[in-house]
Amino acid sequence: MQAPDVFDPPVGQPEELHPGLRRILAPNPSPMTYCGTNTYLLGERDIAVIDPGPASEAHLGAILDSLAPGQRISHIIVTHTHVDHSPLAAPLAARTGATIYAYGGPEAGRSAVMTDLAAQGLTGGGEGIDTTFRPDVEVADGETINGDGWQLEVIHTPGHLGNHIALAWQNICFTADHVMGWASSLVSPPDGDLTDFMTACHRLRARDWSVFHAGHGAPITSPAERLDWLIAHRQTREAQILSALEEKDGTARHLAERIYTDTPAALLPAAERNVFAHLVDLTGKKKVGPIGPLSVSSVFRRVR
Repeated sequence: MQAPDVFDPPVGQPEELHPGLRRILAPNPSPMTYCGTNTYLLGERDIAVIDPGPASEAHLGAILDSLAPGQRISHIIVTHTHVDHSPLAAPLAARTGATIYAYGGPEAGRSAVMTDLAAQGLTGGGEGIDTTFRPDVEVADGETINGDGWQLEVIHTPGHLGNHIALAWQNICFTADHVMGWASSLVSPPDGDLTDFMTACHRLRARDWSVFHAGHGAPITSPAERLDWLIAHRQTREAQILSALEEKDGTARHLAERIYTDTPAALLPAAERNVFAHLVDLTGKKKVGPIGPLSVSSVFRRVR
């Protein structure tokens, strides 16, 4: 795996990453967003803004101030509808007249099992959902978004969120929150689906990339190694859960307490949700099963 993420760029200042590509760091650092959200500006004349970021007048000003004479923002592309990525899309569109592109609204791309869990009243954890977001144009897997001198291929990468997309620019990929260098991606039902997440990881792994530009943190210069690490990390957690269930049936909460022995009590709810994501995935693989209907409070046992 590549060296640990080292990332400390100036907030609000555009930095060139490649010819025709700049990054602006939003002023929203937190335990969930690291140093803040990365907003990308692609193009030389007509500019695509990838992930405009959180509701922030300062960040809106930084994006607008980054435009040189003769440049305009023509496209706003949202990779997913968490509150650190999409809320600034509408204000930026209002100021520039740009068209907003995304996979869909907050529930687009949600798997059937997660739709059922949401109907039971399970709500997501983590960064929070931008519930009012709606794109001007909905894009599908495999479509291209074309601009002046650039083209982006849409890759639907659900898992972190059902409507999550990555964007391929030649052999460079904007992976948003699906693959990051500073941490593994949050997968929290019903917004996140681990089965979908792993499928998307393998899809990305099947292609030859030079670099990943993530939603948070530094560029990932060894994309294949990072994906291998993410896949192995999830497989290790799966093995821990299966081993724990060999000893005793348990709920996601009980399993989290047995597996995350060094985790502070305040972080156990997040650990529980992560374990539950694995349990849902393992139920689909018929390796475990709930005693009764599937829910976050179900007792799970190994399937023989």
